[in-house]
Amino acid sequence: MPRPYEIERVRNIGIIAHIDAGKTTVTERVLYYTGITYKIGEVHEGTATMDWMEQERERGITITAAATSAEWNDHLVNIIDTPGHVDFTAEVERGLRVLDGGVVVFDAVAGVEPQSETVWRQADRYSVPRICFVNKMDRVGADFVRTQQMMVDRLDANPVAIQLPIGAEEHFQGVIDLTEMVCWTFGGEKGEEAICGEVPADLLVEANAARETLVEQIGNVDDQVAISYIEGHHVNGHELRTAIRRATLANTITPVLCGSALKNKGLQPLLDAVIDYLPSPEDVPPVKGVDANDGTEIERAADDDAPLSAVAFKIVADPYVGRLAYVRVYSGVLQSGAAVWNSAKGRRERIGRLLRMHANDREEVDALYAGGIGAAVGLKQTFTGDTLCDPDSQVVLEGIAFPEPVISVALEPRSKPDQERMADSLTKLSEEDPTFHWRFNDETGQTIISGMGELHLEVIVDRMKREHRVEANVGRPQVSYREAIRRPASAEGRFVRQTGGRGQYGVVELEIEPGESGDGFVFENRVVGGSVPVEYISAVRAGAEESLDSGPVAGYPVLDVHVALVDGASHAVDSSEMAFKNAAILGMRDALKHAQPVLLEPLMRIEVRVPEDHFGAVVGDLNSRRGHVVSQDTMGKLQIVNATVPLAQTFGYSTDLRSLSQGRATYTMEFDRYEPVPQSVSATLVERSAVGAV
Repeated sequence: MPRPYEIERVRNIGIIAHIDAGKTTVTERVLYYTGITYKIGEVHEGTATMDWMEQERERGITITAAATSAEWNDHLVNIIDTPGHVDFTAEVERGLRVLDGGVVVFDAVAGVEPQSETVWRQADRYSVPRICFVNKMDRVGADFVRTQQMMVDRLDANPVAIQLPIGAEEHFQGVIDLTEMVCWTFGGEKGEEAICGEVPADLLVEANAARETLVEQIGNVDDQVAISYIEGHHVNGHELRTAIRRATLANTITPVLCGSALKNKGLQPLLDAVIDYLPSPEDVPPVKGVDANDGTEIERAADDDAPLSAVAFKIVADPYVGRLAYVRVYSGVLQSGAAVWNSAKGRRERIGRLLRMHANDREEVDALYAGGIGAAVGLKQTFTGDTLCDPDSQVVLEGIAFPEPVISVALEPRSKPDQERMADSLTKLSEEDPTFHWRFNDETGQTIISGMGELHLEVIVDRMKREHRVEANVGRPQVSYREAIRRPASAEGRFVRQTGGRGQYGVVELEIEPGESGDGFVFENRVVGGSVPVEYISAVRAGAEESLDSGPVAGYPVLDVHVALVDGASHAVDSSEMAFKNAAILGMRDALKHAQPVLLEPLMRIEVRVPEDHFGAVVGDLNSRRGHVVSQDTMGKLQIVNATVPLAQTFGYSTDLRSLSQGRATYTMEFDRYEPVPQSVSATLVERSAVGAV
């Protein structure tokens, strides 16, 4: 079967932004103008195509990243509409991992908001070229220039305006394209008629000055334009667009466009910009991985003739076709019915069917080519971040890192049938969402579920009830505390048992020390002379890692510990893997107690936008919650307060903030870091833990 689109005519993009900036509204217009839908869906009416889950339509927010494909100017555009709420940041993370370019949407009134910063940093981490769309230019308070300045101040970006708005607020009419110096207005019932005309005479001077600035900015990062500019040659539209593309792909600039998605203005030029400035799969560097057999680094270019390599970036339990694995093909061709190798699990898998997704609708295809995105049916053991490759040319591509959960609640099934179904439903939900964890607490008989925030867990419980028909009583949210060590320590672990017949014998000497934040568990084997046989080293490592699940202070997981096995002893007959694993657990418990363990709590970064009249009350309330005000700023008549507050003190904050400000203040909150708990609070938590209350 021939390739439907040449690889240079493919664009894989994500729509990313802060909550309520208008990502889904932008995507709905794109689908309408590209002919995918015949009717524009609206988020506020609960009819958005991309917000297909019941929970999304009820709340008016995006919860799960939805994929779709559209055609524009003989190009195939694969689009992933990502959530903006911080509780669902993992959806953005895995989307950016497999995308080649991004469209970052900003609210022209609010400018750069906290979650905008988070998704921008995520895009930076994956070096994703992006363009910006300043949305809601029709709203009162819209300011195109201020939003660009905020990109410089908050994101350390290099925004370059390639459009000028015609009017603002209720007078917003269209945009001026500075590359071609033409005016775009939008007619028809739903803005489907993009009308190209001359720049209005009263804006000509401003437009010429803006184009001059644009050429100068591009000249700063592109030698060809710089030479033309210095020599006084006119830089035509084609030359300018080509230079903008080069600079965008190199991540030295970010083109900025504007419009109003709700009023159907500015979307067709945005689609043109996606084609003109964002990369095709062959424009991005070859993906890097390691050989599954010898660990050497290898690269895979976006080529149909290369060996197959693909990453599964999302798992979904579809009620109609079963378990779906969303995949991005980096090289080679993924064929329907083919046998592939899961190099992360070391297992052979078979592709049942291949689908091209459109939100929750689907279209069956025979193959996915290099640079393609689709979904595979029939993969039993493949999970998020796993690599699928050619069995004869095995490679492991970089996985996807996800943050640890920070909040937990207890569940109790309401009936015996619910109890039987609960484990199955929670397993399926955790397969779909790597930031959702669950475990059964033997001491209390409760099921503990953990996630990224109250809304995250609320949606999980709602999905469990609706999709899996499991009813449960839900406890109060509880903070997922962690523990850490503050100094090095060493200890011996001895597991020696003699019960008649063959015994158990394992002795290890361990040294531990605190690691850097984010290091996680690091194990090093420093044994010389074979005092611990090689075949038992993995058992020691497993025991040491398992011991970190429950710390010495209050039984919470221990973060960022470096462990070294320095010596030990074995017995020719009685030693076993189990003996050395248990010896490591005993040694770690002893070492952790002597390493100055401390309790850590998650700190949330919070931004409050409050009218000046209520500023004092809001700051006083933050201080009473053990909050620390980091900075404050002014935007119009609003005061912006940035602070860090312990997660334990934020439950019910939205209700309290409404009463403090007569409903006029708004806030956003996201996880920042773990910090040691004050001694007085730590003592209370340890006491509660001892009696089983936590």
